[in-house]
Amino acid sequence: MSEWPQYYILIDRLPVAVDMMTWARWFENIDNRRVAEDYIGNVHISTVCLGADHNFRGRGDPVLFETMIFRGPLDKEQWRYCTYAEAERGHAEAVTQARIAAAKIKSIADKAGAT
Repeated sequence: MSEWPQYYILIDRLPVAVDMMTWARWFENIDNRRVAEDYIGNVHISTVCLGADHNFRGRGDPVLFETMIFRGPLDKEQWRYCTYAEAERGHAEAVTQARIAAAKIKSIADKAGAT
């Protein structure tokens, strides 16, 4: 078993374990880490490679990716994943959830304005 924390960079969407200095140079550029990014109005949905294993249980696959929503009714909602493909699917689901939440709020606001 390797020593924790373990650092990773992405090469062709595949996580590769590296030493801390290699990781630090790679990590400086957000474009290296960004999986996806969307805005719905002022709501920001961001999915990135964390670059360090966030599996704090010490068993199982490394948890290397995270989606977060900033602003709006789902502010600070967060999901984490082990693979790039999971992160892409999770990002799409987060965008869908943010759109649904925005539509519900708009509907409530429209109804309140109609009375």
